[in-house]
Amino acid sequence: MGFLTRAPRFLLGLAFAAAACGQAKEPSRPAAASGGELEFSGSWSGIGSRHTISLGAGRFGSVVDLKGTMLLTGPGRPGVGFQSEVIGLTDSATGFQGRSVWTDERGDQVYSELQGEGTAAKNHVAGTILSGTGRYAGVTGSYEFSWQWVMEGEEGAVHGRAVDLRGRVQLGPAAGGSRR
Repeated sequence: MGFLTRAPRFLLGLAFAAAACGQAKEPSRPAAASGGELEFSGSWSGIGSRHTISLGAGRFGSVVDLKGTMLLTGPGRPGVGFQSEVIGLTDSATGFQGRSVWTDERGDQVYSELQGEGTAAKNHVAGTILSGTGRYAGVTGSYEFSWQWVMEGEEGAVHGRAVDLRGRVQLGPAAGGSRR
């Protein structure tokens, strides 16, 4: 097994280890009142696969499947760390459409839609937070970032990261409890 085949597994393990070691215990803070807006920023990286086909005349389509880690910062973050999963379709002429699930350490989830420009020159992605489960039930919001492919390996293996991730969430009436 070559390095490029093992590299995505190694990088995913390294990301999870860094996330586990780097999270300092913070005292619990009360969630913002229902309807309160919270701002956050953070980092997000993922590894997975990308399958690309030619659509003729310099146009191509790709299906991506990524898993990774999202770490949020700022006093308004909805949570500290999440395992993230993204599936999406990129068309070099029309852009990117995707769906994302963030899962925290308790198993509570946040669901979102992603739309982007989908080219190397225009890689801005906007996310719309649709809902969640558990302490994120009723949450809505938006976030944005620029996506950067870090590594492309054998047989469609890819590793990428979000640059300038920032957003805001609005807690719904069902959201509550304490955030970490």
